[in-house]
Amino acid sequence: MIKTDHRPLYLQVIDRIKQDIENKVYMEGEKLPSEFDLSKQLGISRATLREALRLLEEEGIVIRRHGVGTFVHTKPIFSAGIEELQSVTDMISNANMTPGTIFLSSAVKEASDEDRTRFNMEELKEVLEIERVRTADQIPVVYCLDKIPHFLMNDFSIHSMSSIFSLLEEAGQSISYAVTYIEPIGYHEKISEILECETESSLLLLKQTHYNQNDEPLLYSLNYFRADKFKFHVVRKLQKA
Repeated sequence: MIKTDHRPLYLQVIDRIKQDIENKVYMEGEKLPSEFDLSKQLGISRATLREALRLLEEEGIVIRRHGVGTFVHTKPIFSAGIEELQSVTDMISNANMTPGTIFLSSAVKEASDEDRTRFNMEELKEVLEIERVRTADQIPVVYCLDKIPHFLMNDFSIHSMSSIFSLLEEAGQSISYAVTYIEPIGYHEKISEILECETESSLLLLKQTHYNQNDEPLLYSLNYFRADKFKFHVVRKLQKA
């Protein structure tokens, strides 16, 4: 039961549910009791419970699935600063997990007008397109679609490498920085299934163009991260006038 104190009742409910999660009464990914049962257990109204659950969802503690119920949110395994450029391989290794790769396809395709614009090469004829799934301890966590000007990779076998960054370095092309756009997206019919996502799970799409030290684009990537496994943050500093 909720003990009476001077705070609003919904704040007491929030603390109680957080404490139950911390004490493993409710495990990550586990469904909470129904609103009727939980409000009865806590001795509160369903309106008070709903307000507490709403705020807990905003904090990322729980996730509510319409028509299904409320679940304890799974904490991301990987956390990284988006301003820190590192390969997916390094991100997984830094989390003390074993990175792996499932190659889905690779093909040399005729460069489109969009490709020539993206790589700033009017004479570009072909691009190497690589489709992969990256795994952490054999769990699929990232779907990757990479495009590279084919002439940069003529003599290399992509199946022998797990990191595109390493592959480019062996070809004498080092990545210096990347321009990244982040898009949160919902369930994707193809990719969510490949990554074994729950129906209500979301994805984080990172669209990245990677450049060398001469500001020449070398690699364009579409990386779909499982939002329940990855969390990105940005360090923002006050710029002095």
